[in-house]
Amino acid sequence: MPAPLSLRLFIEQYASLPEEDWKKIALLFHPRTVQAGQLLLAEGQICRHLYFLESGLLRYFILKDGSEITKFFTDAPYVFTSQVSFTTQAPAKESIEALEDGTLWEISLADANALLAHASWSTFVRKLIQEVQKYTEEILTELQTTTAEDRYKKMLSSQPQLLNRIPLKHVASYFGIAPQSLSRIRKNMLASRS
Repeated sequence: MPAPLSLRLFIEQYASLPEEDWKKIALLFHPRTVQAGQLLLAEGQICRHLYFLESGLLRYFILKDGSEITKFFTDAPYVFTSQVSFTTQAPAKESIEALEDGTLWEISLADANALLAHASWSTFVRKLIQEVQKYTEEILTELQTTTAEDRYKKMLSSQPQLLNRIPLKHVASYFGIAPQSLSRIRKNMLASRS
C-alpha cells in the first residue's frame, strides 16, 4: 500500500517533488494505526522509525521524580520522531503517546537515509529539521521569558481547537504548572471577560 497523497502534499510544502522521487518515497512508508493512550515510544527504547502523522494527536513527555512532564504536542499532518534516538539509535530520553486514535506512516532509518541521495528528500529533511529547531528555540525562550498565563493565552489565540483536544492535566504539565493553577488562570480569564 503506497503512502497517501497527504504525505506528498506535506513534503511539497518544503521541496519540489518529481514524480519519480515520490514513487520511491511512497513505497518506503508503511501504514500503522494507533489508539488513544498507546505509547509509540517509551523512554529507554530505541526509536526505529521516522513517522508521518496523517491523523491524530501526539504528546511527547519525560518522567521526572515519578511525574510526567509534557514537552510538546504534534498535531496531524506532520512528520515526527524522537530525533536523537532515531539518528543515533540510542535509547530515547522521552516517550511519545497517542492522545487520539490516528493513522501514521513509518519509514526505517536505513530507508530514510537511502532517500537522502534524492535532492527533493534531502531538501525536505533539511528544511524540516530547521523548522523543528526553530520551534524548539521558541518554546525554550517562552519558558524562560513568559508566564504560564501568557503562554496559555497565546495557545488559546493561535491554537484554540488544539486546547479542546488535549486533557487539561497535559496542558498544565506543558506550561509547567499544576492543573489547579491552570483552572485558576482559566477562571480569571472568564471573569475578566464578563
